[in-house]
Amino acid sequence: MSSSSLSPVKDALNKTAIVTGSARGIGKSIALRLARDGFDVVINDISAAQSSIDETVKEVEKVGRKSWGIAADVSNFDEVKRLVAETVKKSGRLDVMVANAGIAAVKALKDQDGADLKRMFDVNIHGVANCYINAANAMIESGTKGRIIGAASIVAYKPFALLTPYSASKFAVRGLTQGAAMEWGKYGIRVNAYAPGIVGTGMWDLIDEELGKIEGNVEKGAMKKKYVGELTNLGRESVPEDVAKTVSFLASEESEFLTGQTIVCDGGIQYA
Repeated sequence: MSSSSLSPVKDALNKTAIVTGSARGIGKSIALRLARDGFDVVINDISAAQSSIDETVKEVEKVGRKSWGIAADVSNFDEVKRLVAETVKKSGRLDVMVANAGIAAVKALKDQDGADLKRMFDVNIHGVANCYINAANAMIESGTKGRIIGAASIVAYKPFALLTPYSASKFAVRGLTQGAAMEWGKYGIRVNAYAPGIVGTGMWDLIDEELGKIEGNVEKGAMKKKYVGELTNLGRESVPEDVAKTVSFLASEESEFLTGQTIVCDGGIQYA
């Protein structure tokens, strides 16, 4: 969705959200949606994506909100601590953390090596935990009854073959979300997660390509089309805006009595 199609915010919330992995894809869509909702937004991604970070900051500003780009690797606890500290310094507060950053890899489990597993779990499990912990500490210190939101997946409920470590990492996000909600409810902090299905992003393009190779070099897009046709009840793949709407709800006061939940937003693949 281009910034020109986003209507200006009517009522500012004077609240700030961090969205990790938001230089592109689902994260970018979430950042723009939260800006429309009235949040000032910190755009985070790895330093190699700095130009895309800067572009997304400009798009958020066009919506009428303040925005800052802060590069940090979520798999590094100290870098996330810095990300949160810089956010509070620049904006004066942190109200919402969206731990969106994640990676996927299509590979048979028997062929995984130590480096494969470490990278997957460093980003998808440690990265989410790093965001949860550092955001919660900042919120508790300031007395903010904030919202912490993590990226799970439909494979957090039922694994996909050839995505086993990825699936395991997303199962872990569900458990982490439930445990964090139990511990931090006394501070007024709500912790939830969202579970997308087959989304039209670069990550699913990669999954489609690798599955196609495994199946015998089928044409690009064929595997994604196959899965959408066979699995999705509503008959289409998701777009990033579908996921952003779910996160918008979880970040809003409309979800004030919801915590410890993983909300499936997949068009009818997984019935949790």
